[in-house]
Amino acid sequence: MPHIDYYFVTVSPWAYLAGERLEAMATQHGASVTYKPVDLGRVFAATGGLALKDRSQARQDYRLQELERARTKTGLPLNLHPAFFPTNPAPSSYAIIAAQKAGGDVGRLVQGILRACWAEEKNIAEDDVIRGCLEQAGFDPGLADSGLLTGATIYEENTEEAIQAGVFGSPFYVVDSGQKFWGQDRLEDLEAHLAGRL
Repeated sequence: MPHIDYYFVTVSPWAYLAGERLEAMATQHGASVTYKPVDLGRVFAATGGLALKDRSQARQDYRLQELERARTKTGLPLNLHPAFFPTNPAPSSYAIIAAQKAGGDVGRLVQGILRACWAEEKNIAEDDVIRGCLEQAGFDPGLADSGLLTGATIYEENTEEAIQAGVFGSPFYVVDSGQKFWGQDRLEDLEAHLAGRL
């Protein structure tokens, strides 16, 4: 059975625009998924990436055009300039880590958090928002508090692991076959790989 390590940051519009496609193809091909939220700033620092604010204006302008096109192609609601972006991704990441340890539909939680940021104008660094996302995905909202210490530790481990694995952006999918796929626009290639076509 193939396994996918999914590295991402909870404030990534590209992770949001992946929608539920990863979960659907994992189900179709019998693959397991481990959700690994990371500190993308540290990943960028180690791999030559730049924070959005540090990119040239040309790159920032192009990003907005790409987001508009992706929004149209996916049909997902997306605010190009959400009220609470950028915000601290660590608290929501800790909640995801705690939920994964507890067991349940982590994909649904991840999508809920991403949607809260990019479509619902909510600050995913706030406790009440995180609690609401946990509850809506079927988890105990108390995980927002009880998982802090473990979440912080695993968040750091995920980040180091991502750097060692050659991850340099979000979303990033690493299959146990050794194949790597960067970006929601590479999900078709990931599916083809899982199917043995690529």
